[in-house]
Amino acid sequence: MTTVDLKTIQHRIGGAETPGSSTRTAPVYDPATGAEQAQVLLAERADVDAAVAAARTAFESWKEVSVVRRSRVMFAFRNLVEQHLDDLARIVASEHGKVVEDAKGEVIRGMEVAEFACGIPQLLKGEYSDQVSGGVDSFSFRQPLGVCAGITPFNFPVMVPMWMHPMAIATGNTFVLKPSERDPSASNFIAELYAEAGLPAGVFNVVHGDKVAVDAILEHPDIDAVSFVGSTPIAQYVHGKASASGKRVQALGGAKNHAVVLPDADLDFAANHLTAAGFGSAGQRCMAIAVAVAVGDAAEPLIERLKAKAEAIKVGPGLEPDSDMGPVVTAQARERIVGYIDGTTADVVVDGRELEIDGDGFFVGPTLLDRVTPEMDAYRDEIFGPVLAVVRVETLDEAIELINANSYANGTAIFTSSGEAARTFQRQIQVGMIGINVPIPVPMAFYSFGGWKSSLFGDTHVHGPEGIKFYTRGKVVTSRWPEDARDPSHMHFPTAT
Repeated sequence: MTTVDLKTIQHRIGGAETPGSSTRTAPVYDPATGAEQAQVLLAERADVDAAVAAARTAFESWKEVSVVRRSRVMFAFRNLVEQHLDDLARIVASEHGKVVEDAKGEVIRGMEVAEFACGIPQLLKGEYSDQVSGGVDSFSFRQPLGVCAGITPFNFPVMVPMWMHPMAIATGNTFVLKPSERDPSASNFIAELYAEAGLPAGVFNVVHGDKVAVDAILEHPDIDAVSFVGSTPIAQYVHGKASASGKRVQALGGAKNHAVVLPDADLDFAANHLTAAGFGSAGQRCMAIAVAVAVGDAAEPLIERLKAKAEAIKVGPGLEPDSDMGPVVTAQARERIVGYIDGTTADVVVDGRELEIDGDGFFVGPTLLDRVTPEMDAYRDEIFGPVLAVVRVETLDEAIELINANSYANGTAIFTSSGEAARTFQRQIQVGMIGINVPIPVPMAFYSFGGWKSSLFGDTHVHGPEGIKFYTRGKVVTSRWPEDARDPSHMHFPTAT
């Protein structure tokens, strides 16, 4: 029997690749074929210790680098990401499974955060107040925290980490990234681009691993802040454990995003965008539309359009240019998704289980469910696959009540031609990110991303202005330079004079 030597994906610590101390590995699959294509090393606590030590050492000098110099490094990094757009997209497509064009979109949205971070000299400007009292001035500024860490999911191996590390690094921190072990290669490639951009060794480190590495990060005394994106149960765990260790934490959890379609909407437009938002990236997006809420007379014509569009989707390997949708990430993910379809009592209008593709890839086709109710598992749970559930209601008020009753509150959308309905929706809905005729309302990088309720643990969202605040601490200085050093002090509480 012929054996194939698989590539081993190593950590990136202190500016160099290293196998670290662990001999434990996990398989990295090609989701389009089901074949194992690499092994990734899984860190032990000693490897996390080494990465944090490198980051802590680098912090002492990086925090003193001028904001202009940090901005120039970020500009160079941003340009390198753009130059290697195709390379990064192909890495993502080969390990995650999403189609190349979708992967390019992910890289571009991540790059936009780096673009925002390039403006760090402006973003870190403080305030100054002259003569707040007799001979007294006050001013404020912000300083970095220290070593920050990111724990990120498989579904966006470039974009989600880039919600974090450009902001942390530009503000003067150093960073340790623990990406998903399912698609780890993009993070090492990003580390190489940072080095090429002139980022000093140790400022950005990559440690691959599983729960051992996660717990080591959450408990490490020299890590000052942790950012996380993933499922709600793990977000709760991360927030609780890291907070108990005295760290600043932002933890983004799961989602069950709804899109309301009113009878006055352009139904062809709505169906086009719901199809893309529900089935793009095989539904493996935290901002995917999982539920279409059809209001009144919109239901029947909307179902008709969604059925036709779902059946027309070309499913195939992500690296093939004519594929509209690729596989899901693992065989276990496919089994879980199929299990929801098997167990539903809703009307299965389009059945993804019927998809036939040669080979052993992790494919499941677009699935459209109708007459779904809130009691069904297919409605309650985050399926994280290409399953779009349609719930029928009679009024906009019912739609708002349905969405507000859901424990998740990441993103939502409404399709309508009524400004009054849209304004009512945006004011009454209890969700963090809202789209009006926009199905996936991911904010631009100069705003902040994050949901409400069980979709967020912590008090700050990621990137944008809240990202600046998360990765820095504020100081306020009150100063006096008296003309007469013998100016007497008083025992009473100071007030402005």
